[in-house]
Amino acid sequence: MFKFIFIKELRDIIQSSRFTISFAVCSVLIILAFVMGAQNYLSSKAQYDAAIQENRNQIAAHTEWMMVEHSITLPPQPLMTLVTGVSNDIGRNIAMSGRGELRAENTRFNDEPIFAVFRFMDLEFIFGIVLSLFAKIFAYDAINGEKNRGTLKLCFANPLSRANFIAGKLVGSFVGLSVALLIPILIGCALLPVLGVQLTTDEWLKLSLILIAGILYFGVFLAITIAISASTVKPSNAFLIGLVVWIFAVLIIPRTSVLISGRIVDVPNIDEITAQKNRYRTQLFDEDRPKMSNFQLPEGTEIENAMTAFQSFMSDLASARQEKIDVFNARLNEEYSNKKRAQEQLALSLSRISPTSVFTLVTTQLAGTSLNLQHNFMDEAYTYQNAYADFMQEKTGSNRSSGFRMIMITTGGDEEEPEPLDPDELPQFIFSGQSFSEAAQAGMIDLSLLILFNLIFFGGAFRAFLNYDLR
Repeated sequence: MFKFIFIKELRDIIQSSRFTISFAVCSVLIILAFVMGAQNYLSSKAQYDAAIQENRNQIAAHTEWMMVEHSITLPPQPLMTLVTGVSNDIGRNIAMSGRGELRAENTRFNDEPIFAVFRFMDLEFIFGIVLSLFAKIFAYDAINGEKNRGTLKLCFANPLSRANFIAGKLVGSFVGLSVALLIPILIGCALLPVLGVQLTTDEWLKLSLILIAGILYFGVFLAITIAISASTVKPSNAFLIGLVVWIFAVLIIPRTSVLISGRIVDVPNIDEITAQKNRYRTQLFDEDRPKMSNFQLPEGTEIENAMTAFQSFMSDLASARQEKIDVFNARLNEEYSNKKRAQEQLALSLSRISPTSVFTLVTTQLAGTSLNLQHNFMDEAYTYQNAYADFMQEKTGSNRSSGFRMIMITTGGDEEEPEPLDPDELPQFIFSGQSFSEAAQAGMIDLSLLILFNLIFFGGAFRAFLNYDLR
């Protein structure tokens, strides 16, 4: 009898006008998300290539490494446009210096501010908002609707157990709707290489897990809705209760968790941190002023070497000052970073009560657009800073700190014109990101939670129907 109910549910779903309309809308949205994602990636890649080329041209326009202003850029990844996460909100460019604090600037919204208002339509949005709502529309009358139409009594006029009926109902609904979702998803995946987006094996594996997470997330709301339908008499009541649950899961709980964590973990304002750094920098410079005023050339210094001696004195003074600033800034940054990460972890832990938050966390983790993206970008930027400092030290004798620099350029009629710089000599910044195994391991807890939510709510629907009044 399980097979009979399973086939009946599949047939009822496919033949309903509700399915036809929802399938058409979902297909358009999903395929559109892939097409827009591909276009956004190609656009971002073109901007990235242009930024890299402009940086190379700027280097090649100089003849002295001391004059170069170098910056590094976060490269776009295909999955970042399919699941945007925080990738559009963090700075993409970092002006590089041999030492000192680095700051990421120029977000995607600087270039296209309209998206800051309307945001990007990606897979996370479609699954998280649209498809979870469609699950409500499909299943809010799954049980009580059958009762009101009289088909429930008709089914149980046959030798049919409640367990077989609800199992067939749950599995049939899940399989029928999931297969329908897979059709536009597979079409979207096939369009990516056609549109010029080539994914690596790791990226295809990550995308597969993202889609599996989306199906599991859809199943959670399907099970919740059937459980509500099996606990109410009127479909209208089931729809209203389901809508309230959807609002709490999708909108209220994730945002409330941020507010609660902000109350529990106090994080200093970034402007306060900046003000402390500026005050300390000014204090050190004021302490060095008397040393600058009282500077005297070492006895026996020839006049032609005076400027060199003064520059060396100022450079040593600036280096000593910068070392103190680096230690002070590092302490403040570490305190701020520790408190900020503690606040973030608390917010994310509290938000995991909601399946929507769990789905967002696992998809952004797999796509490489979670909060870790900003941390990883800055960590790799500081690692690159060491290689850049060594290179500049070798080429110029200076680490290009923010201290005093004086450049003397002399020309003579008999001197050869200096050769332009070769950008290929400069160490290249390579942002590696996470491999599939690393991303899968990081997202395994949230993926397991989605599976657990499915088991809990499928079990809840099963138990609710076992006690349901069939009359």
